[in-house]
Amino acid sequence: MELKDFDFKLPKELIAQKPLPQRDQSRMMVVHREKNKITHAKFTDFPNYLQKNNLLVLNNTRVIPARTWGKKGDKEIEFLFLKKTDHKAWEVLCRPAKKLKPGDKIVFSSSLEGEVIKKGPEGRRVLRFLSDNVLEELKKIGFAPLPPYIKRGKSETNLKAADLERYQTVYAQEQGSIAAPTAGLHFTDEILNKIKKRKIPFTYITLDVGLATFKPVRVKNIRNHRMLTEDYSISEQSARMITKAKQESTPVVSVGTTTVRALESAAGKCGIKSGHSSTNLFIYPGYQFKIVDRLLTNFHLPCSTLLMLTASFTGYELLMKAYEEAVREKYRFFSYGDCMYII
Repeated sequence: MELKDFDFKLPKELIAQKPLPQRDQSRMMVVHREKNKITHAKFTDFPNYLQKNNLLVLNNTRVIPARTWGKKGDKEIEFLFLKKTDHKAWEVLCRPAKKLKPGDKIVFSSSLEGEVIKKGPEGRRVLRFLSDNVLEELKKIGFAPLPPYIKRGKSETNLKAADLERYQTVYAQEQGSIAAPTAGLHFTDEILNKIKKRKIPFTYITLDVGLATFKPVRVKNIRNHRMLTEDYSISEQSARMITKAKQESTPVVSVGTTTVRALESAAGKCGIKSGHSSTNLFIYPGYQFKIVDRLLTNFHLPCSTLLMLTASFTGYELLMKAYEEAVREKYRFFSYGDCMYII
C-alpha cells in the first residue's frame, strides 16, 4: 500500500486543543468488524462493552515533563528530553538545532546546565550534565510534551499544571515516556472501579512512548518505512495472565496502539514472554495479530503509523469508512480527542 492511501481531509476545528472537563465524557465510536457496522456511544459505556471473559491490558507508562527551554548565550532554544543514555547524559531533540555543536553549553536553570557532547540526525543531540538530578529539575521547570498540533506557548503558564495532569493516565506509574498512551486518557478511577465490580480482569504492561510512535512516514511505499525502537517491559504476572487468556481463547482487549506493539512484540509460541526488551515492530495492513483481539484507540493523524496499525486491525475499508463518519459526526481528533472501540 502507498502512503497516499492513508491520507484524509480533517477540518482543523476537529483537532482537540484542550481536554474535556471530565476525562470519561468523551464520545466513543464502536466499530463492529464482523457486522461491518459502526455505532456511537459514550466512553462511560465502555465497561458495559466488556465481557466477563475479556482481559483488559493497559500501558502504565508515566509521561515526564520533557519539554523545556534552555539558553546558549542569549539565544533561547526549545528542548524535548527524549531519554537518559547514562546517569548524567540525555538524548534530546532541539529546535532550532543547526547552531548547536559539541562543546556548546546550555543553561536551563540555576540548577541545571548541560554540554552538547554528540550531534545526531534530525535535530537530536546528546547532552552531558554536571549532576544526575535532571529528571527532578525537569519536574520543576518542564512542561508536558504535548504534540505539535496542540498549540501552546511558553507564556501559557496557566495551562501548564492542567496539561501536566491531564496529559497523563490516572494509572500512570513507570516514568519514561515523552507522550501519553492517549487511549488511556479517558479512564477515571470510577471507570476502573466499574470494571472491577463487573469482575473483568485487567493488567498492566509498560511501553515508554518515544519518537518511534510519531516519526513521520516519508516513503511512498509504506513497507519501506523503518520504525525507531522503543523500550517495553512485561512483568511475569502480566505475562502469565495474558498467556493464560490466549490458551483459553479469552479475548485480549488492548488499550491503545502502544499496548498493541508491546504485546505483539512479546508474542511467543505459547503466549507472551516477560521481561524488558525493545521493539521496532511496524504494523500495517496484512499483519496477522497474535495476541490482541479487541482495541480501544483514539483517532489518529493522516498518514501516521498509528493509523496504519489501526487499519491493519480493523480492515482498511472499514476504518476509512469509520473516519469519514467521525469527520461527518464531528468527533474530536488526536490526543485530547474522542475514542474508538474496535470489536
